[in-house]
Amino acid sequence: MIAGDTNDEDVALFDSEEDAGKTSKKTNIKHPVASFFHLFFRAAAILVYLLCEVFSERSIACMVTIILLLSCDFWTVKNISGRLMVGLRWWNQVDDDGRSHWVFESRKKTGKQQGSESESRIFWLGLIVCPILWIVFAFSTLFSFEIKWVPMVVMGVVLQGANLYGYVRCKVGGKTSLKNMATDYFGQQFLKQTLSKEEES
Repeated sequence: MIAGDTNDEDVALFDSEEDAGKTSKKTNIKHPVASFFHLFFRAAAILVYLLCEVFSERSIACMVTIILLLSCDFWTVKNISGRLMVGLRWWNQVDDDGRSHWVFESRKKTGKQQGSESESRIFWLGLIVCPILWIVFAFSTLFSFEIKWVPMVVMGVVLQGANLYGYVRCKVGGKTSLKNMATDYFGQQFLKQTLSKEEES
Protein backbone atom coordinates (compact mmCIF):
# COMPACT_ATOMS: atom_id res chain seq x y z
CA MET A 1 0.00 0.00 0.00
CA ILE A 2 1.38 3.41 -0.96
CA ALA A 3 0.93 6.27 1.43
CA GLY A 4 -0.78 9.40 0.22
CA ASP A 5 -3.96 11.36 0.52
CA THR A 6 -6.62 8.79 1.23
CA ASN A 7 -10.05 9.11 -0.29
CA ASP A 8 -12.74 6.52 0.23
CA GLU A 9 -15.24 5.60 -2.42
CA ASP A 10 -18.02 3.05 -2.80
CA VAL A 11 -18.61 1.34 -6.09
CA ALA A 12 -21.24 -1.21 -7.00
CA LEU A 13 -19.72 -3.76 -9.34
CA PHE A 14 -20.19 -7.46 -10.00
CA ASP A 15 -22.99 -6.68 -12.47
CA SER A 16 -21.52 -9.13 -14.95
CA GLU A 17 -21.33 -11.80 -12.27
CA GLU A 18 -24.96 -11.73 -11.18
CA ASP A 19 -26.68 -14.98 -12.01
CA ALA A 20 -30.12 -13.82 -13.07
CA GLY A 21 -31.39 -17.25 -14.04
CA LYS A 22 -30.15 -19.16 -11.01
CA THR A 23 -32.06 -19.56 -7.80
CA SER A 24 -30.76 -21.22 -4.66
CA LYS A 25 -31.92 -22.02 -1.19
CA LYS A 26 -30.79 -19.69 1.56
CA THR A 27 -29.17 -22.45 3.59
CA ASN A 28 -27.13 -24.32 0.96
CA ILE A 29 -23.47 -23.60 0.25
CA LYS A 30 -23.08 -22.46 -3.34
CA HIS A 31 -19.28 -22.11 -3.20
CA PRO A 32 -17.93 -25.05 -1.17
CA VAL A 33 -14.33 -24.65 -2.40
CA ALA A 34 -14.24 -20.95 -1.50
CA SER A 35 -15.84 -21.70 1.88
CA PHE A 36 -13.25 -24.40 2.57
CA PHE A 37 -10.24 -22.27 1.71
CA HIS A 38 -11.72 -19.29 3.55
CA LEU A 39 -11.24 -21.27 6.76
CA PHE A 40 -8.41 -23.63 5.78
CA PHE A 41 -5.45 -21.23 5.55
CA ARG A 42 -6.31 -19.28 8.71
CA ALA A 43 -7.08 -22.41 10.75
CA ALA A 44 -3.89 -24.10 9.49
CA ALA A 45 -1.78 -21.07 10.48
CA ILE A 46 -3.24 -21.15 13.99
CA LEU A 47 -2.69 -24.93 14.31
CA VAL A 48 0.91 -24.68 13.11
CA TYR A 49 1.54 -21.88 15.60
CA LEU A 50 0.04 -23.88 18.50
CA LEU A 51 1.69 -27.21 17.62
CA CYS A 52 5.05 -26.22 16.13
CA GLU A 53 6.99 -26.40 19.39
CA VAL A 54 5.39 -29.78 20.19
CA PHE A 55 6.33 -31.47 16.90
CA SER A 56 9.37 -29.50 15.77
CA GLU A 57 12.24 -27.70 17.41
CA ARG A 58 12.97 -25.69 14.27
CA SER A 59 11.18 -22.42 14.89
CA ILE A 60 12.39 -20.91 11.58
CA ALA A 61 10.61 -23.61 9.55
CA CYS A 62 7.45 -23.02 11.57
CA MET A 63 7.65 -19.26 11.08
CA VAL A 64 8.08 -19.61 7.31
CA THR A 65 5.12 -22.00 7.16
CA ILE A 66 2.93 -19.64 9.19
CA ILE A 67 3.94 -16.65 7.03
CA LEU A 68 3.05 -18.57 3.86
CA LEU A 69 -0.31 -19.66 5.30
CA LEU A 70 -1.15 -16.14 6.49
CA SER A 71 -0.20 -14.68 3.09
CA CYS A 72 -2.32 -17.24 1.22
CA ASP A 73 -5.20 -16.53 3.60
CA PHE A 74 -4.94 -12.76 3.13
CA TRP A 75 -4.96 -13.03 -0.66
CA THR A 76 -7.73 -15.67 -0.78
CA VAL A 77 -10.08 -13.84 1.58
CA LYS A 78 -9.44 -10.42 0.03
CA ASN A 79 -9.81 -11.46 -3.61
CA ILE A 80 -11.92 -14.61 -3.77
CA SER A 81 -13.97 -15.74 -0.78
CA GLY A 82 -15.30 -12.28 0.11
CA ARG A 83 -16.50 -11.73 -3.45
CA LEU A 84 -18.09 -15.15 -3.82
CA MET A 85 -19.50 -15.72 -0.34
CA VAL A 86 -20.86 -12.29 0.62
CA GLY A 87 -20.50 -10.15 -2.51
CA LEU A 88 -17.94 -7.75 -1.01
CA ARG A 89 -14.45 -6.73 -2.10
CA TRP A 90 -11.98 -3.99 -1.17
CA TRP A 91 -8.62 -2.76 -2.37
CA ASN A 92 -6.32 0.25 -2.53
CA GLN A 93 -5.46 1.97 -5.79
CA VAL A 94 -3.17 4.87 -6.62
CA ASP A 95 -4.21 7.44 -9.23
CA ASP A 96 -1.96 9.27 -11.70
CA ASP A 97 -1.28 12.03 -9.15
CA GLY A 98 0.06 9.50 -6.65
CA ARG A 99 -2.93 9.78 -4.35
CA SER A 100 -4.13 6.64 -2.58
CA HIS A 101 -7.80 5.65 -2.83
CA TRP A 102 -9.51 2.94 -0.81
CA VAL A 103 -12.21 1.30 -2.90
CA PHE A 104 -15.01 -0.72 -1.31
CA GLU A 105 -17.15 -2.82 -3.64
CA SER A 106 -20.47 -4.41 -2.90
CA ARG A 107 -22.67 -6.43 -5.19
CA LYS A 108 -25.87 -4.61 -6.08
CA LYS A 109 -28.81 -5.81 -4.02
CA THR A 110 -31.60 -7.33 -6.07
CA GLY A 111 -34.76 -9.13 -5.11
CA LYS A 112 -32.90 -12.44 -5.06
CA GLN A 113 -30.58 -13.68 -2.36
CA GLN A 114 -27.05 -13.23 -3.70
CA GLY A 115 -25.33 -15.57 -1.27
CA SER A 116 -26.55 -18.22 1.11
CA GLU A 117 -27.00 -17.50 4.80
CA SER A 118 -24.71 -20.43 5.64
CA GLU A 119 -21.88 -18.96 3.57
CA SER A 120 -22.39 -15.57 5.13
CA ARG A 121 -22.20 -17.04 8.64
CA ILE A 122 -19.06 -19.04 7.77
CA PHE A 123 -17.45 -15.96 6.23
CA TRP A 124 -18.09 -13.57 9.13
CA LEU A 125 -17.37 -16.15 11.82
CA GLY A 126 -13.96 -16.97 10.34
CA LEU A 127 -13.24 -13.31 9.68
CA ILE A 128 -13.95 -12.22 13.27
CA VAL A 129 -12.78 -15.16 15.41
CA CYS A 130 -9.29 -15.63 13.94
CA PRO A 131 -8.01 -12.05 14.46
CA ILE A 132 -9.25 -12.27 18.07
CA LEU A 133 -7.20 -15.45 18.53
CA TRP A 134 -4.09 -13.75 17.12
CA ILE A 135 -4.59 -10.86 19.55
CA VAL A 136 -4.77 -13.40 22.40
CA PHE A 137 -1.56 -15.00 21.09
CA ALA A 138 0.10 -11.59 20.98
CA PHE A 139 -0.66 -10.92 24.64
CA SER A 140 0.39 -14.43 25.65
CA THR A 141 3.78 -14.09 23.90
CA LEU A 142 4.39 -10.75 25.61
CA PHE A 143 3.44 -12.03 29.07
CA SER A 144 5.44 -15.25 28.67
CA PHE A 145 8.46 -13.36 27.22
CA GLU A 146 8.52 -15.49 24.05
CA ILE A 147 10.09 -12.64 22.11
CA LYS A 148 10.94 -14.74 19.04
CA TRP A 149 7.22 -15.21 18.33
CA VAL A 150 6.24 -11.54 18.64
CA PRO A 151 6.84 -10.64 14.95
CA MET A 152 4.83 -13.70 13.91
CA VAL A 153 1.77 -12.93 16.01
CA VAL A 154 1.94 -9.26 15.03
CA MET A 155 1.87 -10.34 11.38
CA GLY A 156 -1.17 -12.52 12.11
CA VAL A 157 -2.97 -9.61 13.79
CA VAL A 158 -2.10 -7.17 10.99
CA LEU A 159 -2.98 -9.38 8.00
CA GLN A 160 -6.20 -10.80 9.40
CA GLY A 161 -7.15 -7.52 11.06
CA ALA A 162 -6.72 -5.69 7.73
CA ASN A 163 -9.17 -8.05 6.02
CA LEU A 164 -11.63 -7.67 8.89
CA TYR A 165 -11.37 -3.87 8.74
CA GLY A 166 -11.77 -3.81 4.95
CA TYR A 167 -14.85 -6.02 4.94
CA VAL A 168 -16.50 -4.18 7.81
CA ARG A 169 -16.02 -0.98 5.80
CA CYS A 170 -17.56 -2.71 2.77
CA LYS A 171 -20.50 -3.89 4.84
CA VAL A 172 -21.31 -0.59 6.57
CA GLY A 173 -20.36 1.61 3.60
CA GLY A 174 -16.96 2.98 2.66
CA LYS A 175 -17.80 6.53 3.62
CA THR A 176 -19.07 5.59 7.06
CA SER A 177 -16.44 6.10 9.72
CA LEU A 178 -16.15 3.15 12.09
CA LYS A 179 -15.65 5.62 14.92
CA ASN A 180 -18.90 7.37 14.01
CA MET A 181 -20.66 4.02 13.70
CA ALA A 182 -19.51 2.99 17.20
CA THR A 183 -20.49 6.37 18.63
CA ASP A 184 -23.94 6.14 17.04
CA TYR A 185 -24.40 2.60 18.35
CA PHE A 186 -23.48 3.47 21.94
CA GLY A 187 -25.56 6.63 21.72
CA GLN A 188 -28.59 4.60 20.67
CA GLN A 189 -28.00 2.10 23.49
CA PHE A 190 -27.73 4.92 26.05
CA LEU A 191 -30.94 6.49 24.73
CA LYS A 192 -32.81 3.16 24.96
CA GLN A 193 -31.67 2.61 28.55
CA THR A 194 -32.64 6.17 29.53
CA LEU A 195 -36.09 5.84 27.99
CA SER A 196 -36.69 2.44 29.62
CA LYS A 197 -35.76 3.85 33.05
CA GLU A 198 -38.11 6.78 32.57
CA GLU A 199 -40.96 4.40 31.66
CA GLU A 200 -40.31 2.30 34.78
CA SER A 201 -40.45 5.38 37.03
